[in-house]
Amino acid sequence: MARFLLLGLLFFSFAISVRAQVPVVEKVDPPEWWTGMPAPGPDGVMLLVRGANFGRAAVTTAHRGVHVERVESTAQGNYLFIWLGIAPAAKPGVVEFEIRNQAGRAILRFPLHARRPPSDGFAGLSADDVIYLIMPDRFADGDPSNNEPPGGAGTYDRNQARAYHGGDLRGIRDRLPYLRDLGITALWLNPVYDNDDTSPSDYHGYGAVDYYGVEEHLGTMSDLQELVAAAHQHGIKVFLDNVPNHCGPKHPWVKNLPTPDWFHGTPEKNLVARSPFEGLVDPNSPPHFWRDLVEGWFAGILPDLNTENPRVAQYLLQNSIWWAEKTAIDGYRLDTFPYVGRRFWSDFHRELFRVYPRMATFGEVFHFDPAVTAYFAAGERNDGMDTRVSTLFDFPLYAALRNVMIRNAPATQIVDVLRRDWMYPQADRLVTFIGNHDVKRLVSESGGSPDKLKLALSLLLTLRGIPQLYTGDEIGMEGGDDPDNRRDFPGGFRGDARDAFTASGRARGEQDVFLHLQRLLQVRREHSALRRGRQWHVLWDDTAYAFVRQDKDERLLVVFNNSSQERNLLMEGAPDTALEGAARLEPLLDAPSATVRGSRIEVNAPPRSVSIYIVK
Repeated sequence: MARFLLLGLLFFSFAISVRAQVPVVEKVDPPEWWTGMPAPGPDGVMLLVRGANFGRAAVTTAHRGVHVERVESTAQGNYLFIWLGIAPAAKPGVVEFEIRNQAGRAILRFPLHARRPPSDGFAGLSADDVIYLIMPDRFADGDPSNNEPPGGAGTYDRNQARAYHGGDLRGIRDRLPYLRDLGITALWLNPVYDNDDTSPSDYHGYGAVDYYGVEEHLGTMSDLQELVAAAHQHGIKVFLDNVPNHCGPKHPWVKNLPTPDWFHGTPEKNLVARSPFEGLVDPNSPPHFWRDLVEGWFAGILPDLNTENPRVAQYLLQNSIWWAEKTAIDGYRLDTFPYVGRRFWSDFHRELFRVYPRMATFGEVFHFDPAVTAYFAAGERNDGMDTRVSTLFDFPLYAALRNVMIRNAPATQIVDVLRRDWMYPQADRLVTFIGNHDVKRLVSESGGSPDKLKLALSLLLTLRGIPQLYTGDEIGMEGGDDPDNRRDFPGGFRGDARDAFTASGRARGEQDVFLHLQRLLQVRREHSALRRGRQWHVLWDDTAYAFVRQDKDERLLVVFNNSSQERNLLMEGAPDTALEGAARLEPLLDAPSATVRGSRIEVNAPPRSVSIYIVK
């Protein structure tokens, strides 16, 4: 009897052992794909399947128009790469793949959809746009039920600056009429990727733990899709933050690598990203001077994705295509642009724009020298690479505007930046700004004030470029260094003492800034020269800068006086000047009258002012 019992136990153990070796599918990235889409890689669509027992597994499908090009499993058998060929004639439906090894099989079901019509979105960026940056967690709480999502206990606390405060995607959707009426035409949202559920400090979104999930504190994929669709109905584009440089330290990859070189380095041994950008730009710099920039872990803690690995590169490209097709967004803001290899950006943009020809990207190059920032713009450089990026943020102009406005630097600093516009393929498409989520609010800088903010906004919306505003600029919101510069928008949250989304809820000074910005945006919208016109220098010195914006339909003269005194400024309308043939100047936005006598133009510019004139 004991002998039979022992044999039974041995057989039972053997059966469990065999069953344990059957392939197990835990997660598939991407979770779905679309027919009629160009292949994102030489071998087609790449599936990254996470699970167990994939060693020596074979993958087959009987779905018509879909075939398995290639299969690779990791040495541990915990990941399986599957490359798919999807024929143009393939029909939408659920594709069933059989993953089989000697012990048995698993069925992987992979949805294949029809593509969206191009009219749904993907519209890119234009000179007519005004971008509004939103950190979703700090804007408006439209759905309190997601403030403490499952697994996120203790991450929500409005009294803690580095915790979730409850803002979400539905809250943004609810405030679209406010943004439309202000004059906004495009939104840039900080990342909506799923972040670590146990970390309140991930409220900002830059520590992804799942590149295919929406952060639960912000809502669901349906919320995001509804937001984009509603924004488009209001005439507002949507751009998502795209972060291919690094993931979060709690991403499953950190402890379970898809390939040994999925990251640059390991948690125990890695470079720290800290080299100056000049090392990448200088053709005489050996790799030693810049390698930690492109291979180092951001802040020393965020795992650096090895975009030189073709599997990583294809994963990130497919991820960007997936978010776009899933939501119909209009493009991407590209985080930490110089920290990612230039070959990756070249290949990434070539393929992304092949799928979405109208889509636009704008890259973050946090540097104040145009000779450095322009290196990363589109166009081939000394390394033979062309990033192909649509445009960049104009950090040099940001620095000059702040220096002039709040530190009384010479106004010629602005001209010095503009003089180097030749370095960019399209300087008039640069994204200009006076603040964002990474810097102090202008009014909170030493020397800042609401009046100086209004002055800066006046220049921002009349100078060349596509302006970007940051949530709260319209009411002169205060804020010091991170995270104080990421305060909640008043009225976006239950229990707020006032609602700054309404005129009655704004303090007098806030309403003054709001109306000033709203009128500026209206003037920009009404005058094509302020959006698309060429910029011409007219006059400049330590405290003044006058320039003309001109297109085929009109000319506008903009006169900036940064002196604390009124200035009498004389300009020439002689031949070969920007004001040639001017007969009179028609003031806009309460500008003082100007005098035209022959070829001489005289403007008495009030102290600390920007005056705008239509040149007749």
